Amino acid sequence: MAKEMELKYGCNPNQKPSRIFMREGELPIEILNGRPGYINFLDAFNSWQLVKELKEASGLPSAASFKHVSPAGAAVGTELSDIEKKIYFVEDIPLSPIASAYARARGADRMSSYGDWAALSDICDKETAGYVPAPIEHKDVFGITFEQGRNNFKIDAGLLENLPTQNKTLPEEAKRDLILALITLKYTQSNSVCYAKEGKVIGVGAGQQSRIHCTRLAGNKADIWYLRQHEKVLNLPFRPDIRRPDRDNTIDVYISDDYMDVLADGIWQQFFTTCPEPLTREEKAAWLTTMTGVALGSDAFFPFGDNIERAHRSGVQYIAQPGGSIRDDHVIQTCDKYGIAMAFTGMRLFHH
Repeated sequence: MAKEMELKYGCNPNQKPSRIFMREGELPIEILNGRPGYINFLDAFNSWQLVKELKEASGLPSAASFKHVSPAGAAVGTELSDIEKKIYFVEDIPLSPIASAYARARGADRMSSYGDWAALSDICDKETAGYVPAPIEHKDVFGITFEQGRNNFKIDAGLLENLPTQNKTLPEEAKRDLILALITLKYTQSNSVCYAKEGKVIGVGAGQQSRIHCTRLAGNKADIWYLRQHEKVLNLPFRPDIRRPDRDNTIDVYISDDYMDVLADGIWQQFFTTCPEPLTREEKAAWLTTMTGVALGSDAFFPFGDNIERAHRSGVQYIAQPGGSIRDDHVIQTCDKYGIAMAFTGMRLFHH
């Protein structure tokens, strides 16, 4: 252990000198291999807090995938379905609960998780696991020091008791997914919303200036996650020598409106043994109508019902958000229109 660690550089190569240090005590980390940088450590400390809190809330092994200080995915360690094993490329690998959480966390948004920072809740030395940060935190920006109390607010099922909607039914699985979404948001750059399903995050809309843009961005990611399970995608005739990152990128393009970029004659031969049929816009729309049981968390209130309209298109049936908008009544009415159960948590979760 050491009191400080010199870094290669800060957020960018021109930002020198750069270091992390403790005003009191020693750094609660040990480097086993490599040389993490400034952003790596920001990812590490945010992701560790997320998985630690998620395991405490769920009682299950937890994992998170981070990129640029926001999660690309997070999940608890429940057993993977056969389809999940296929879309995450782990069909032939025996998986422990923590390995299942890892596969599901990195499978939420495979494009964003490329080159990510991964955090696990269950493998950590006792000294690091026992580290408790000071109740007051500081951050220097433009030569000015900011100070605030740490966000130690505990997220649990007690936040989900105020349901102003006509539908007041929250199954235990929905509560688990809403808690997962809210804990994920607690460590996501705001504004943000999070879609979750079956114990895993399937879409995060981080760092947007508008709530509807968060909802659209995260919803589009959730749609892509679900489209990967379409029969045409599952049966794509990939060449046996194609690497996983190339396969992920090819699937992403195949699902998009730019599918001819991988299906054009002279190009498809680089990826496939035979040329697949396109996944048409009509087929995608029909498939997405079968997505149900999705939970949605928001780090601040929804100001308009358009967020609910967009969430509904991605199978959202359960919502947790702080409430407190002057248009709460319109948001509630939109939820009632679709039979969505929505909880007002009363707690904003901004993170910057």
